[in-house]
Amino acid sequence: MTVSVEATSVEAHGSQESQALRPHAEHAFADELTALAEQDDRPRPARWKLSPWAVATYLLGGTLPDGTVITPKYVGPRRIVEVAVTTLATDRALLLLGVPGTAKTWVSEHLAAAVSGDSTLLVQGTAGTPEEAIRYGWNYARLLAHGPSRDALVPSPVMRAMSEGMTARVEELTRIPADVQDTLITILSEKTLPVPELGEEVQAVRGFNLIATANDRDRGVNELSSALRRRFNTVVLPLPESAEAEVDIVTRRVEQIGRSLDLPAAPDGIEEIHRVVTVFRELRDGVTTDGRTKLKSPSGTLSTAEAISVVTGGLALSAHFGDGVLRPGDVAAGILGAVVRDPAADRVVWQEYLETVVRERAGWTDFYRACREVSA
Repeated sequence: MTVSVEATSVEAHGSQESQALRPHAEHAFADELTALAEQDDRPRPARWKLSPWAVATYLLGGTLPDGTVITPKYVGPRRIVEVAVTTLATDRALLLLGVPGTAKTWVSEHLAAAVSGDSTLLVQGTAGTPEEAIRYGWNYARLLAHGPSRDALVPSPVMRAMSEGMTARVEELTRIPADVQDTLITILSEKTLPVPELGEEVQAVRGFNLIATANDRDRGVNELSSALRRRFNTVVLPLPESAEAEVDIVTRRVEQIGRSLDLPAAPDGIEEIHRVVTVFRELRDGVTTDGRTKLKSPSGTLSTAEAISVVTGGLALSAHFGDGVLRPGDVAAGILGAVVRDPAADRVVWQEYLETVVRERAGWTDFYRACREVSA
């Protein structure tokens, strides 16, 4: 029996994707993207896999004419998604701005997956991100052996996106040093990337664009220059408007994460999810849900992403050391870790919240006891 190398490679790749702890969006939701592409009869910008309408539907969810259900990837104002998608259809780059945990990275990944079919052209911003990560680098063995040449050049994800008409992503832009940030100015304004060592340039082809994310808690770390900021259309992702919306987001994400980890279904602990979201929102807003009691807020952000982490950790505890049902004792330690970031100041805030709000709230006795136990 003869087996081709190509077939073996494809099967191995498919097996690897199926075993991935966190598949890329284009793989995790491949069926939805395929269904949208097959039924999408609207105009598509050059090299886009879907029309802007279909991209928005992919992110916001909906039901297609053939009955295919598209699950929501983002729960929030529709206009925000529409503006973001429309921006990518123009020659302006997109900057997703917001406090930690507002799904900036999540939205960025799914936008790239829906537009280009590839969300992996990514530059992760850190204080140590070099200029080469945005422009290009060199294969030094070839460089020393043969001098500067195309073969020795190692393209960055941004350069690849420019030459292939794809969507590049830059995460945590404001964490990148200012002089490295500014290498994007020529790319975004002239749509070209000079390679002076070769006396050449790479020109962006139609379909190229860039999505950057930035945390507004990082203002003052590496503030964007006015020249670079003008190259972006900024879309602010807000925190969920209501507790119900936040519970919905947490439940959906926990279910997705839980399936990959073989954890119990999130609805089994919906009461605890409501409780976690309530605690986070009250401490975040500095007031109880009924508006009667003013509260001190801790130093942490208490974001939706952190609520997802607390619930996921609680489900793991209940699965491996409990009866598989999410209970107050499973989430108490996670909430304490999320709230008390500053051991001195935050612990005072937490103890005051426990004694003035949680202790007196009907139906929260077990939660109060569990929190007292882990706080001792």
